[in-house]
Amino acid sequence: MQNFGYVYRDTAGQERFRSLIPSYIRDSSVAVIVFDVASRQSFMNTAKWIEEVRTERGSDVIIVLVGNKTDLVDKRQVSIEEGEAKARDFNVMFIETSAKAGFNIKPLFRKIASALPGMETLSSTKQEDMVDVNLKSSNASGSQQQAQSGGCAC
Repeated sequence: MQNFGYVYRDTAGQERFRSLIPSYIRDSSVAVIVFDVASRQSFMNTAKWIEEVRTERGSDVIIVLVGNKTDLVDKRQVSIEEGEAKARDFNVMFIETSAKAGFNIKPLFRKIASALPGMETLSSTKQEDMVDVNLKSSNASGSQQQAQSGGCAC
């Protein structure tokens, strides 16, 4: 059985973290490379990160290029077509999301899961057969007040 470890490292594309890539992705099965659709520079940096992942893992890794912050419609600098074209050029998957609005987050992880070895049947799984886990607190107003005052709303 293959171990699918989870490592999250938000480097914001900063060069000073480049040397950490090998240690973070050495045993990873998936690399999610996220760029800000409201930042052309963020988009341009993705090519370097994709190449780094490929250098370390070769073809033994699933790479997903994610255009995030689609909620910033008026500030968009990178079109969907540009993202799709780059994904095609690098032979990686592509999806756009808004982490803030919760747009396309579940489809992103479903796309990743269906691409994992042995999970081919997941893509044919019916939507109604999937379980949606909602971790909202039953005391939503208390959590909201706590979050607004700087406390943890967990």
